Amino acid sequence: MVPRFVPRLFLCLLVLVVGCSSTDSGPARADGMATVRVSQLPTEARQTLALIDKGGPFPYARDGVVFGNFEGLLPEQKRGYYHEYTVRTPGSRDRGARRIVTGQGGEIYYTDDHYNSFRAVLR
Repeated sequence: MVPRFVPRLFLCLLVLVVGCSSTDSGPARADGMATVRVSQLPTEARQTLALIDKGGPFPYARDGVVFGNFEGLLPEQKRGYYHEYTVRTPGSRDRGARRIVTGQGGEIYYTDDHYNSFRAVLR
């Protein structure tokens, strides 16, 4: 006969193993958020990422400003945690709708619809 606690112990161990076996070793992101690999981003987004990695110089005056996350689509953080960068949109007369948003924890998010949706960027 199996003691009563054994099934519960097994269930707890299973939850721990499954919860810790994430295949994405990158920074935390919103649960259930769509992802995109860097190689799948538009060329202009990859160029913007390269500029971010270098620390600039950036082509748009608003690059690097604080992103407020007013839409609430990214994980909640204190003001100043996120910063946004313009991704050039060919044919657009203004900054267009594409942005990269970075978090202080190393997170990178991409939007191509002016903050209506985001995808976590996997490097």
